Amino acid sequence: MPQSEWSTAPGEYIIAPGDTISIRVYDQDPLSAHAKLRSDGRLAMPFIGEVMAVGKTPAALALELEARLKTFIVSPRVIVNVEDSLPITVSVLGEVGTRGNLSLPAPATLLQALAQAGGPTDFADKDAIFLVRQKPVFRRIRFSYDALLTNEGGAATFPVRTGDVIVVQ
Repeated sequence: MPQSEWSTAPGEYIIAPGDTISIRVYDQDPLSAHAKLRSDGRLAMPFIGEVMAVGKTPAALALELEARLKTFIVSPRVIVNVEDSLPITVSVLGEVGTRGNLSLPAPATLLQALAQAGGPTDFADKDAIFLVRQKPVFRRIRFSYDALLTNEGGAATFPVRTGDVIVVQ
């Protein structure tokens, strides 16, 4: 999977369900908000209503809010801050030291998840490491252990998201 399809640069934070964010609209305190995102990834704001925040960076959400507020305010300036975030939870299956669910601090990478799971066992096929991502579209992405260790094609910095399943065959 090319890096252009990763959706974000390595280390860039992606807003997730359960995050607490603050939205500050410059010089418009009644339009500012402080909220914990619902499980559906939305939050309600004055004038513009429901806003989908999950899956976006804080900067991208700020730009979207500015565009939606332009019908009510001349030149709105919006700042989005993530004040509190939930850990990234992934599942690891197959030939690893410890199978099960892992909690990782955000942002987390595939290599960090494998390291926390104890790495591949002696019986693992090191050319058959898969990341299964179900949202926004189902994908099964193949990695090799050597590519992860040498960061070939940026494999070591591939971002994991809550709900991903890592399978080591």
